[in-house]
Amino acid sequence: MGEEEGTEEEAGQVQTKAEKDILTMSSVKLQLQDKGNHVVMDNGIARVTLSKPDGIVTGIEYNGIDNLLEVLNEESNRGYWDLVWSGPGTAGTFDVIKGTKFEVIIENEEQIEISFTRKWDPSQEGKAVPLNIDKRFVMLRGSSGFYTYAIYEHLKEWPAFSIAETRIAFKLRKEKFHYMAITDDRQRFMPLPDDRLPDRGQALAYPEAVLLVNPVEPQFKGEVDDKYQYSCENKYITVHGWICTEQPSVGFWLITPSHEYRTGGPQKQNLTSHVGPTALAVFMSAHYTGEDLVPKFSEGEAWKKVFGPVFVYLNSSTDDDNDPLWLWQDAKSQMNVEVESWPYSFPASDDYVKAEQRGNVVGRLLVQDRYVDKDFIAANRGYVGLALPGAAGSWQRECKDYQFWTRTDEEGFFYINGVRPGQYNLYAWIPGFIGDYKYDDIITITPGCYMYMEDLVYQPPRNGATLWEIGFPDRSAAEFYAPDPNPKYINKLYQNHPDRFRQYGLWERYAELYPDIDLVYVVGSSDYSKDWFYAQVTRKKDSKTYQGTTWQIKFELKDIDKDHTYTLRAAIASATFAELQVRVNDANASPLFTSGLIGRDNSIARHGIHGLYWLFNVDVAGSKLVEGENTLFLTQPRSVSPFQGIMYDYIRFEAPS
Repeated sequence: MGEEEGTEEEAGQVQTKAEKDILTMSSVKLQLQDKGNHVVMDNGIARVTLSKPDGIVTGIEYNGIDNLLEVLNEESNRGYWDLVWSGPGTAGTFDVIKGTKFEVIIENEEQIEISFTRKWDPSQEGKAVPLNIDKRFVMLRGSSGFYTYAIYEHLKEWPAFSIAETRIAFKLRKEKFHYMAITDDRQRFMPLPDDRLPDRGQALAYPEAVLLVNPVEPQFKGEVDDKYQYSCENKYITVHGWICTEQPSVGFWLITPSHEYRTGGPQKQNLTSHVGPTALAVFMSAHYTGEDLVPKFSEGEAWKKVFGPVFVYLNSSTDDDNDPLWLWQDAKSQMNVEVESWPYSFPASDDYVKAEQRGNVVGRLLVQDRYVDKDFIAANRGYVGLALPGAAGSWQRECKDYQFWTRTDEEGFFYINGVRPGQYNLYAWIPGFIGDYKYDDIITITPGCYMYMEDLVYQPPRNGATLWEIGFPDRSAAEFYAPDPNPKYINKLYQNHPDRFRQYGLWERYAELYPDIDLVYVVGSSDYSKDWFYAQVTRKKDSKTYQGTTWQIKFELKDIDKDHTYTLRAAIASATFAELQVRVNDANASPLFTSGLIGRDNSIARHGIHGLYWLFNVDVAGSKLVEGENTLFLTQPRSVSPFQGIMYDYIRFEAPS
């Protein structure tokens, strides 16, 4: 799923061309023009027009195109910051953030930075989100594009509220931008927004999913379009956007060099680009998590956060190279430049912390699991991060502050750089091992510090030797069986694709594959990549009714220790209004364990393959087991809709210690 680099030769060519463009225009003087109701930033490469004092991007002129944004839209629906907020007990309100005051922050030969602010006062209570918002837009000399960031502030005397979502959105011209690229293996020509209209498209189970029955371009007939099919994990949302394939080709890209201001950690999934043509930079959302990732601020709680900067990068092909996909390679190259430049030195706001004010943490992470290896095991490609102090694993639900993540190398060494001053816990998890690590001591980051940690040792949950296991512990259900989609609901991009789980309607295939009897998995002969359905969903009985399902795991045991306790480890990759009940050798007995109602991440409907991570540890008395064949019953009884269910990450049965 991740971005892969082009060859060194490609990268060299891309960099040379990019440098050529910059050298050509770097001598052009920056201009800021105030035109009354609009203000224009111009560096000779791009010309960006914003409404004043609203701070909505109404026009982007580049490479001979008078406006890359959709001119058929109202000015307020072209390039904007927005949020969804609510007061206590009220429904969410969508708010395109419009400033009420315009100010020039910097205007010199190297940089223009302008501000559009909106202040809150008590007379707006219940009518406007209780935040001071300062939207900034920055243009640098010789830069092919512009930056935008914002500062949100809630004062402690202001009323309580919550934010379900905040983001930046750009709506591009539909007659020009037809090719979308998210990663190396997730890019394609896209349908038009007109194809989703009622006379051309048929809405499916969720309004975002539309079957194209009479599209403008016949090649898209019979395909499903759903923006959630193009979601991505935070760690991979670095560059994405659109290409206008007319000659000379033009690219429009959103480059996110840091994820520190995004909520929920590196595995949190967000929307990217989708039919519109639309490009999004999402900072907060409840997608794939539910209410757990909606920050709720109480009266008396002060809060301030900087989102961004995000770089809006524009590129074009030369007469010598008319391959539009060169623009994707060039955008990836520019993304690397931006990542290496983070934290930026140019933002003028004192709330944006510069490099010299930040700190660094260096260390090594090891794993101790005596049933895997008597020696310490290097945490190969483990995730290590700093987030607000809390319980182990709390980072995946943390949604107010900043997080700083990296991955260990093969020897377990890690380096987290550019950390804002503050107090954190250090958290980690390692593919191949269940559970969450937390370093108990508070880590205090001060400006310029280099904190060298002693070797950190994670002891994952373990009582005894593994008797059997299903899956691989990586917080995803991607290794399990994702069926072919119904031929009526195809997205051609995901045919013969590693992300086959992104096809629409796979949940409906369960009732077709198991019309009467639920899944039975036999340890030792079944193959989880073929015999374990990717999600334990409800079974459809008719158009309006569903039933819960009970899966069976059959396994042989010898020499049972009747006097001691065995352990079932059930790692859950996703849960949506679900419940996990566990029984052993008696399907009608009272549950040995029940999770109660868990999860609202909706990952089944949103083609997400995982949401929030859960780990349940179930004691199984040896007296409940028998010599020979045993059966474990996993029941998900809740059955109001087709989207209730569980995705398993990994299941392990352990002998007594």
